[in-house]
Parts: sequence; structure tokens; C-alpha cells
Amino acid sequence: LAAVRSQTEINKVNDMNEKVLNNEVSLFTDGACSGNSGPGGWGALLRYQKHEQELSGGEPTSTNNRMEMLAVINGLETLKQAMRVRICTDSQYVMKGVTEWLAAWKQRGWKTTYRQPVKNMDLWQRMEVALAPHQVEWQWVRGHSGHPENERVDELARAAIQRIKAQQSSQPG
Repeated sequence: LAAVRSQTEINKVNDMNEKVLNNEVSLFTDGACSGNSGPGGWGALLRYQKHEQELSGGEPTSTNNRMEMLAVINGLETLKQAMRVRICTDSQYVMKGVTEWLAAWKQRGWKTTYRQPVKNMDLWQRMEVALAPHQVEWQWVRGHSGHPENERVDELARAAIQRIKAQQSSQPG
């Protein structure tokens, strides 16, 4: 009986591990800007099992770094529950910001090592909230290197810029 119970317990653990492994979403992100600062766009691709969702947006005046951050933030904010998330980005700024710099900025009251205010503090704080419920793994890819998903989110970001430019040109001014 103990051997049967033990095997049953093992099966339950294996089933739970399978559910956790299948509960992983991949988030591919990119940001772009036409001029820095200028019209900016971001793109995100969420992949969960066999399902994909594309997201994009932008701002009339922004920077590339802000758009890179908004791609990650908006992708994470789309998730309805805590998940394992693999974030694939070509932005060293975003990845290192979260994994290396964020804790120190907070300890110093949102100041850099040179005691200057951290740029994009509003988005870093929003990023921290968006990341909190998830177990996150970061993966950096070289931009414009043929990575299919990175190329796709770059297209989404650039299309968002074009939409903003079209809106700007259609407004009386």
C-alpha cells in the first residue's frame, strides 16, 4: 500500500509540475522611435502554448527607451493571472534595469550612483508592479539579427509609429 500511495503522490507531483511548465508564457517585445524624442511605438507578442496575441501602441512624443519599457509593461499587464514569463527583448536598458539596477535605485530613493534622478522613474515603478506577480526569466536577443519574433515586434512598433504620424498629419494645425 505504501508503494501505491508513493506512486500516486509521485504522479500528483508530476501532474503539478506539468501544469506549472505549461503555465509559461513567452513575451517578445520591442520599442522604436522616429527621432529620439519623437513619435514612438512599441510592439509585444504573447505566446501561451499554441495561442498568440499581438499588442502595439505608441505616443506622439517619446524616447526609444520608454517605448521598450512600455512594450514589456503592456505585455505583462495583459496577463490575467500569475505566470512563469520568459521575456525576450533586444533592450539591454530594460533587461539590466530590472535585473541589475532597479533595487539599487530604490535603495537610493530613485537616484543613480551619481545622485541624479532616475530617468523614466514612472515607468520603472509601473514595471515593478507589472512584474511582481510573475516568475520572470529574461532573455536578450540582438535586434535586427533575423530572430523571427523580434522582427515581428519591431514591425508592430514601427507600424504604431506610422499610425501616430498619420494621426498627427490629419489633425488641423
